[in-house]
Amino acid sequence: MSDAALPTVAEVRAAAEAVKAALDRHLAAVESRAGEEDPAVYAAFNELAAAAEEYDELLYDRYDEVTPFEIPTPEEPAPYTGPTEPAAISVLIRRDYAVVEPHRLIAQAERLAALDREAALDDESGTAGALGVLFGEYEPDEIASRYKEFGLEEGDSTLWIATSEEIAEPGEWLNSPFGHTDPQDVLHRFDVSSVFDEESEDYEDDEAAEENEESEEAAEDDDETAEPGLAPA
Repeated sequence: MSDAALPTVAEVRAAAEAVKAALDRHLAAVESRAGEEDPAVYAAFNELAAAAEEYDELLYDRYDEVTPFEIPTPEEPAPYTGPTEPAAISVLIRRDYAVVEPHRLIAQAERLAALDREAALDDESGTAGALGVLFGEYEPDEIASRYKEFGLEEGDSTLWIATSEEIAEPGEWLNSPFGHTDPQDVLHRFDVSSVFDEESEDYEDDEAAEENEESEEAAEDDDETAEPGLAPA
């Protein structure tokens, strides 16, 4: 960019002031929001995003510098473009667990190894070896239903149903079982995450707070309309 096309110092400063003002408006909208889906908060968010983007561009053009933040944008799932009458489906499952009690996990594996010679457990293999024994003995669904017995704690999980025109050849995808799935071939997906529970709890807390406020306002109105010396009905 030529010097003549560079934004002026005044333009950069004006953009910075616009960001500051947008921040104030966004905070004010959040502090006074009416419910979880308050349009004023969304409008203030969009104004802040636009102001920050404008400032970032001018700052870069003028000084070759950038801001240390970016406005996140939610990613929409890819639209389904697969066959309406699929000849085959692939069920893709991911379940995450935290190993919270390694001693319990290893004890369960040792018990299985003692009952089954094929379920060998090396004394030095530790948790990694125990996982091999357990998942070699139990189906993933059984482990999902008994995870606490194995010293595990549930994390996020997801299940995808992807479609295709024909069934894959035997062994075709074994080297890369999840690498050939096009997001646009995913017909259904089912996600489980504690973040959804937190959002639900926040929503319920907001609803309860609103109900309490309404009850208090109604009580105040009854007190104001009651005749002197008479108890409200």
